[in-house]
Amino acid sequence: MTQQVTHPMVKMQRQVRSLVDSKIIKPSDSIWKIALLYGDDWSFWKKELIEFGFTMQDPIGDLLAVEAWDEE
Repeated sequence: MTQQVTHPMVKMQRQVRSLVDSKIIKPSDSIWKIALLYGDDWSFWKKELIEFGFTMQDPIGDLLAVEAWDEE
């Protein structure tokens, strides 16, 4: 039996979706707004997002629209 490992970005995406569902942030807000919620861990997540082609001005909705976090 093999266990599938969840990509770290999937976990982050779930957390962000939960924040949107809770109305803490909106899909139209810029990604940089989630920096306030991640505190000291933000530098890691910012680097990851940039590597996937995001800018901090992109809307959170773009992050939530990603269906697969494939690294090439």
